[in-house]
Amino acid sequence: MFCFEVATLVLAPPSVVFDTSLSVELHTSSMRDSREQAVAGVTSGRLSLGDQVTWRARHFGFTWHMTSTISAYVRPSYFVDEQVSGPFRYWRHAHTFESTRDGESGVEATLMKDIVEFAAPAGPLGVLAEALVLRRYMTKLILLRNAHIKQTIETTVR
Repeated sequence: MFCFEVATLVLAPPSVVFDTSLSVELHTSSMRDSREQAVAGVTSGRLSLGDQVTWRARHFGFTWHMTSTISAYVRPSYFVDEQVSGPFRYWRHAHTFESTRDGESGVEATLMKDIVEFAAPAGPLGVLAEALVLRRYMTKLILLRNAHIKQTIETTVR
């Protein structure tokens, strides 16, 4: 199993960043390169506790489906999405939102943290795939998503 953390400073209050992070439309627009779409469950709007969504996306030349559920939800500070079914042996993505101030401008900001834990299927081959490809690839996807969230919010809020 692999775990990584990404921290992103967004110049907006935690409630705005929290709500935006749960938007199905924002998620799909942030993952447009992989043509990710919500195809079952909650397919539009803002996700909340207990909601399930099935995502369809293209990665590594293959179409994948993953159903996840919002398993924890404390607005505006924390939520977790976990795979119910899909390509991973295990997938858990915790999102935290801490109120802070931008050091340069003093503007109200949010320190958004993503803690992602996952395990590939296929035993030893999956462990090899994690080490050679998936760790870097999954980190890149979260960084892209966070950059999109940051840009969307900061462009809208300002």
